[in-house]
Amino acid sequence: MKLDAALAPANLRDAPAQAAAAEALGFDAVWTSETQHDPFLALALAAEHTRRLGLGTAVAIAFARSPTVLAHTAWDLAGASDGRFMLGVGTQVRPHIERRFGLAWPASPVHALREYIQALRAVWQAWQTGERLNYRGEVYRLTLMTPFFSPAPIEHPLIPIYLAGVNRGLIQLAGECADGLHAHPLHSARYLHEVVHPALRDGAARAGRDAGRVAVSASVFTVSGPDEADFARSQIAFYASTPSYRPVLELHGWETVADRLGALARRGAWAELPALISDEMLQTFAVVAQPGELAGALRQRYHGLADRLTLYLPFRPGERDSFWKDLAIRLAG
Repeated sequence: MKLDAALAPANLRDAPAQAAAAEALGFDAVWTSETQHDPFLALALAAEHTRRLGLGTAVAIAFARSPTVLAHTAWDLAGASDGRFMLGVGTQVRPHIERRFGLAWPASPVHALREYIQALRAVWQAWQTGERLNYRGEVYRLTLMTPFFSPAPIEHPLIPIYLAGVNRGLIQLAGECADGLHAHPLHSARYLHEVVHPALRDGAARAGRDAGRVAVSASVFTVSGPDEADFARSQIAFYASTPSYRPVLELHGWETVADRLGALARRGAWAELPALISDEMLQTFAVVAQPGELAGALRQRYHGLADRLTLYLPFRPGERDSFWKDLAIRLAG
């Protein structure tokens, strides 16, 4: 089982040192997110200052940019990192695409994302082989790529694509055409077992693929003390108040809690949300263990369910270095 870290530099100047420290401590990869900062710039710096570390986005927002724009960024990062780059993409939700990015929300997000991935790979194929670009979908049509706009072939052109998915449609799509799935931090072992993996198998079967080819990367809440418990409750409550994640709560019979959380969120009463997360919910959505027992607890919960784990904790070089190093060794053993 691989241990990854969330790379979240407050300033781009911090990215090289953070990535180098992660590599030295034994992390397998670092992931960036498209929240407060661009997800790609830090990885360009990380690629320059590391040699072994995997580098990926968890996630970049697909519908916020054209397939060709994203193809260029991913191509350059794959080339600069000698094939260590992993492209993780997600759809976001309609209000963010329309009101934060100012773009149109597709009529069918799953279908649009399927075409998006196909279009990306068509562009990369054209660049690598010199073939004519001729992708004609219902949502995306890419038929123009002259030599002036085509980068040179690279040594590692098969860039792994990870999809973010919570509900069955996107998870099935990952099984159908992706190399990996980013499981949202609001999950349980039961949800991974009863919903995620069956959906991956269904999607893979539809495409005649082996579901075992799709790596599952899980972002994980962990609790080893009161402060981490408070933090996990607040994050669980925040996510659980969003309608997109309601199916996770419904699986466990917590629809009433989801309704109450949603009502508080609509009123802007954010401070009141964490109190609704019971100890049972905390232990369901987070791994609760003392630091020395955490590796064993993670291995027990995620054995056969996830291939990569990223703890939902900030990684700061110089803080808890021995903890991170020990955890990486124990999970790999």
